[in-house]
Amino acid sequence: MVTSIFTAVTTFIAAHPHLAYAVVLLLALSESVPIIGVFIPGTAAILAISALVPSGIVKLWPLLGAATIGAIIGDGLSFWVGHRYHREILERWPLSRHPDLIARSEAFFTRHGDKSVFIARFTPGVRAFIPLIAGILQMSVRRFYVANILSALVWAPSHILPAVFVGAAFGMFGAAAKPLAILVVLIVVFIWAMIRLVRLALRHGPALLSCLSNRLRQRAAVSQSRWGRFALDLLDPSRPDVRGLAFLAVLLIGSAWLFFGILEDVITGDPLVRADAAIYQALQELRTVPGDSAILIATELGDTVVVVVVTIAVLLWLAWRRAWRPAAYWLAAIAGASVLNTVIKVSLHRDRPTELFYTGWSAFSFPSGHSTVNLVLYGFLAFLIGRELRPARRLPVAFAALSFALLIAFSRVYLGAHWFSDAVGGLAFGTAWLAALGFFYIRKPAQPVGTMSLMVIASVALALAGGLNVYRHHSLDVQRYAVKPITPTMLAGDWWASGWQRLPSRRTDLTGEIEEPLTVQWAGDLSAIQRDLQDKGWRLPSAWASSSALGWLTATTTPVELPVTLRLLSGKLPSLTLVLPDSAAPDGARLVLRLWDADLDLVDGDALPVWIGSVVREEVARPLSFFSFVSPQSDANTPQDVLARMFGTGRIAKRSDNEVDADWDGGVLLLRQATSAANSQ
Repeated sequence: MVTSIFTAVTTFIAAHPHLAYAVVLLLALSESVPIIGVFIPGTAAILAISALVPSGIVKLWPLLGAATIGAIIGDGLSFWVGHRYHREILERWPLSRHPDLIARSEAFFTRHGDKSVFIARFTPGVRAFIPLIAGILQMSVRRFYVANILSALVWAPSHILPAVFVGAAFGMFGAAAKPLAILVVLIVVFIWAMIRLVRLALRHGPALLSCLSNRLRQRAAVSQSRWGRFALDLLDPSRPDVRGLAFLAVLLIGSAWLFFGILEDVITGDPLVRADAAIYQALQELRTVPGDSAILIATELGDTVVVVVVTIAVLLWLAWRRAWRPAAYWLAAIAGASVLNTVIKVSLHRDRPTELFYTGWSAFSFPSGHSTVNLVLYGFLAFLIGRELRPARRLPVAFAALSFALLIAFSRVYLGAHWFSDAVGGLAFGTAWLAALGFFYIRKPAQPVGTMSLMVIASVALALAGGLNVYRHHSLDVQRYAVKPITPTMLAGDWWASGWQRLPSRRTDLTGEIEEPLTVQWAGDLSAIQRDLQDKGWRLPSAWASSSALGWLTATTTPVELPVTLRLLSGKLPSLTLVLPDSAAPDGARLVLRLWDADLDLVDGDALPVWIGSVVREEVARPLSFFSFVSPQSDANTPQDVLARMFGTGRIAKRSDNEVDADWDGGVLLLRQATSAANSQ
C-alpha cells in the first residue's frame, strides 16, 4: 500500500516536474514567514524531493534555483513587513500569541547584529523571525539583501546536495531502494512528530498539570474519606515533588486507560485489531534484505540476554553504592514487568502474525515483551539518572531512552513478530507500570546513585552485551525473520463449490473500519477481465492529475471523467479499477469496479490467481452547480446484477444469512477465466 502510494506520487512528480519546483519554492519561502515557518516541515519535504534527483524525476539546477529564489523571497517579504509596519505588527494576531519567540529573536539579533540574517538561516526557531526583526529595527536594506542572498546561496546547496547523494546511495540497493527509502522517510517523519509532541508537552504540560492539580486538591478538600486525605497530602503545594506526583498520576491514568482499551479490542476484535492486518500488510511491502538487517539490530539489542546483562550491571552498581532503595525498585521494575507481561500473554493465548521460531510462553503475542520490558528498563534508568540532573539536561536523557524503546517496539512490528496492537499495548502497559513505581519512589528523598558512573556502566553493558548478541545471532536471525511470501493455494473445483467463502466478505480499510461488501471474485489473469470489460463499455478512470482534479470544481464534467477515490483493502490499493456510465442516470451516476489481489492461487489445471472486489454505484451531485460531489450508494445488489448480465458464464453464490442486510443479499458473483480445467468441469 505505502509502496503503491509512493509510486503514484513519484509518477505524478515525473509527469509534472514544474509543480515539484513550485512546491520547493513555496516551501523555502514559507520557512521564512513568521509563525508559519515554525510549524511547516519545509526542510524535510525539500530533502525528500531532492532525493529524487538521481532517478531523473527532477533536475538538480532547477531545484537549486527554486530553493534559492524561494528563500530570498521569503526573507525579503518578512523584512518588508517589519520595515513597513514597525513594532506594531508584533501586537497583532498571531504574532501577539508568541512573545517568547519574539523575545528570543530580538536577543539573537542584538547579539549577532547584521550577521544574524545570515546565521539565522541555519538556526531553527528564530529563523522565521529574524528578517521581521531586522525590518522592525530598520536594518539597512542593502546590508540585509547582501546577507539574505549570500545565505540563500549557501543554504540551498547545503540542504539539497546531501539529499541528492543519499538518493544516489539508495540506488545501490537496486530493487530494494524504493521500499528502503520509504521506510527511512516514515522513520524521519515519526521522529519529527515525536519532537513536536515533546515540545508541545513541555510548553503546555506544566500549566495543564497545575490546573488539574488545583481542581483535584479542591475536590479532595471536600472529601472526608481516607483516600481524600491521602490525595490532599499528595497534592499539597508545599511539597517539593507535587508536580512530579501530578505528572506521574496523569501518566499512570492515561497509559492504563490506553492499555485496557487495547486489551478490550484484542478480546472483542474491535477495529484496532482489524487494523492490525492492514498495518502488517503495509509494513511487509516495505521489507527488504538491507532494511531487515538494519532493523534486526534494534530487536537484538532488546533481546532478553541483553536486558538481563544491563539489569545486573546496574543492580551491582547500586548495591556497591549501598543505594538499597533504588536497587529494590530497579529489580521490581524489570522483574515485575517481565512477570506481569508473561501472565497476560499466557492468559490471552493470542497468536503472532506469522509462524516464527518462538516456543512455549514466548509463542504468544499480546502484549509485546520486547516493547514492555525495554520501555521499563530504559525508562526507569532515565528516571534514576534524571533525578540528579538539572531540569535542562533531563529532556535529552528521557528522549534518548524513549526513542530507543520505541525503535525496539517498531522493529517487532516491522519484522512481523508482533501485531501493531501488541507493541502499543506493551508500551502502554510498560508506561503504566513505570509511572506506578515512580509515583511511590519519589515520595521519599532519593538516594544518590552516581549519575555519570551509572550512565557509563549501563552504556558499556548495553554495548558489550548487545554487540555480542548481534555478532552471535544476526546471521541466523536474518534467516529466521526473512519474509516468506507463501501464497495459499486451493483446488479450482473447491473454490468454485464453496472455497470462495473463505475470502473476506467485506472490505476493511486501513483504520480497521468495515466498509462495503466484496461482491465479485475473479479467477484468472487481470488483463483478461480488463480487456473483456473494456469491450463491454467499461473504461479506466481518469488519472489523478492537475487537469483531472480541476474537474471536481466544475459542473460540466461527466461522472466517468472524474478521478476515482482510492480505497484500501487491508492496506492494499486495488490492482484494477474500472468505471462505467450508469445507463439509468447517464448524467449523474457511474459504476466503479475495484479488484484487489486475494493472495490465493488455484492450482489444478492452469494456475490462476484469484482477485476479489466490489462494484459500487456512485451518484454525482453538483451543489449550486459550482462543483461535483460523489456519493457512494449502499445498495450492493443492483451494481452486481449489472455486472453479472455482462458475462455468459459465472454464477452468483450466496453467503450465509448472518452476512445479509437490507443493502446486500449476500450474493457473490464468481467469474473465472476459460481454461482446460474449467472447461472439463
